[in-house]
Amino acid sequence: MRKPNVILRLLKSYTVLTIATVVAIVTCIFVPPDKEYLGYLDFRTLSCLFCTLAVVSALKEEKFFLWLANKIVARFGNLRRVVLALVFITYVGSMVMANDMALITFLPLGYYALSSCGRRKELAFTFVMQNVSANLGGMLTPFGNPQNLFMYSYFNIPTGEFFAIMALPFGVAFALIVATCFFIKPIEITAIEPVKYSPTPWRVVLYLALFVVSIMIVFRVFPYYIGLAVVTVAIIVFVPRALLRVDYGLLLTFVAFFIFSGNLSRIDVVANFLGGLLATCPLLVGTASCQVISNVPSAVLLSRFTTDYRSLLLAVNIGGLGTPIASLASLITLGEYRRRNPFGTAKYLALFLGINFAFMAILLGAGFLSLAIM
Repeated sequence: MRKPNVILRLLKSYTVLTIATVVAIVTCIFVPPDKEYLGYLDFRTLSCLFCTLAVVSALKEEKFFLWLANKIVARFGNLRRVVLALVFITYVGSMVMANDMALITFLPLGYYALSSCGRRKELAFTFVMQNVSANLGGMLTPFGNPQNLFMYSYFNIPTGEFFAIMALPFGVAFALIVATCFFIKPIEITAIEPVKYSPTPWRVVLYLALFVVSIMIVFRVFPYYIGLAVVTVAIIVFVPRALLRVDYGLLLTFVAFFIFSGNLSRIDVVANFLGGLLATCPLLVGTASCQVISNVPSAVLLSRFTTDYRSLLLAVNIGGLGTPIASLASLITLGEYRRRNPFGTAKYLALFLGINFAFMAILLGAGFLSLAIM
């Protein structure tokens, strides 16, 4: 009787991976495996993700996030200001390092900051707002979200026009995030157990340098396999146990969704159906597509059936809100929350859906307005 229980616990622990694997396998029935499957996998993204996960694990081994969390609590001293700081460091981070990487880096910081002052009950709200800020903060820049990078390159969008399209929704998103965070009461807080040590400076500098190397993979400063080799070797030499803490389930989840989206784009019935819908209202159709197959696959798939890149660009950014599957960044947040609080998933999802769909409705209005004044 123990083996089924063990399997059940594993499935519950890796719910997102299980779902991703199942839907990928289902699409394999319609598109049997062939040599084109290798083209589905974005090895640059997977390498960057692995390197970032490894570096974050190394920083955790050094207790860097615990130390930094104490500094934030001590500096801001107020629950509302602490939450705002956590949300906006994620918001700004997503503009620089992309939304996925920003969440992988700053979600642990949010957990440690709230834990250090005994306010874990605000963890669900903080994680949801960090997730929203990562998805929306990255919308302004061509490299802030993976779908932006693809659209910017695929349609050869002029940089000035890109900013013009996204400026109004970005401004509205900023105001919404600030306003929502004000629901947190300005309660005075202090660290329950102030950290009395500091991380080893040279190790922190080294790990942060490795993090920069990881991000450079995205910008193609050098081939991804060089960055992968540098980070992996350095981690093995200086903190090998960090490799044991890498979330390999997340990496496999990305692989499964790459297969799923790649196969979906090769199923003619699905592709033709989406093409017909796009002719009606690209902004709404694109946003709805994200809810089912996520925003990055939607950008790749739908770009083949429309020349209205303005509407599609807005759609795959606004569409990252909504269901957890709408953005791979949201899956990262859900997985991290389940790991931190496995018994609070229902509460988290209720809050997540409420905030996300409210933001989506308002930003769709901003999107239509942006298109009208272009």
